[in-house]
Amino acid sequence: MQAADPSTADPATAPDTPPDTDPDAPAVSLPSSLSPSRAGDFMTCPLLYRLRVIDRLPEPPSPAATKGTLVHAVLERLFDAPAGARTPDAARALLRPEWEKLLLERPEAAELFPADTDAAELASWLAEAEKLLDAYFRIEDPNRLQPAERELLVQTTLESGLLLRGYVDRIDVAPTGEVRVVDYKTGRAPSRDFEGKAMFQMKFYALVIWRERGVLPKRLQLVYLGGGGQIVSYDPDEADLLAVERKLLALWKAIQQALRTGEWPASPNRLCDWCAHKSLCPAWGGTPPAYPLEIKTVFEGVPDQALNEQA
Repeated sequence: MQAADPSTADPATAPDTPPDTDPDAPAVSLPSSLSPSRAGDFMTCPLLYRLRVIDRLPEPPSPAATKGTLVHAVLERLFDAPAGARTPDAARALLRPEWEKLLLERPEAAELFPADTDAAELASWLAEAEKLLDAYFRIEDPNRLQPAERELLVQTTLESGLLLRGYVDRIDVAPTGEVRVVDYKTGRAPSRDFEGKAMFQMKFYALVIWRERGVLPKRLQLVYLGGGGQIVSYDPDEADLLAVERKLLALWKAIQQALRTGEWPASPNRLCDWCAHKSLCPAWGGTPPAYPLEIKTVFEGVPDQALNEQA
């Protein structure tokens, strides 16, 4: 199954943020939308999707994923400062306050360093985050930018009824109106063999923006901070986004069918060693929790045609 640890996993498939969670949501729930992360989960391992989205099993905090969340927060706050004041020192100064804020929002993050009595582990971890911020300044000058949007929820409902949603790190709008969608990654840039998978998330965002606003983004830009930093860009066209839309509709149909049948196969891959649910995976000798019968009963008596219409 797939891990969500960008320090060791391929950044093309491992998100920097943990699975979507809602403390007020029921323990078992039917999926009602698709995000890039959850779409990636199902394509990589349907069982992982089920355990995260339907069973909503908790996952322990990951040092690398939490570091990614922290760095994202610092880069978002950095643009609160006026141009000229967005310096490496200013970014480093934001690390501790954003870490304290993160602890308030996600108390479980304190579990990352259970035996760190002298705070040495935390200091080393924050130093690694500083290196990622330093890499950012080597590849981009934030003083020359004025983002139109930061950490923006974008969502749209397709004609089929499928809700697409996700959070975009940054949207830049040129004086002439061209839109650039930017996403920060704390891992290394993928090899050419994995660039397509890495850009799928960005095409997802571009599709949502296009359908929501009627504006086709001019450029999609991934800013990789690992390995010293690198920018990977792609200029989409309508054919690209229509292909992504067809893929998402087919994916949603497959998810609906899995909900109906209760069949969520495991797909072993090289990221399994970092998966929080490996002990439950039958591919590794584990047993998943019993499939919730109430999920299956939702679809009892629903004809195939109606099911397909939902997709």
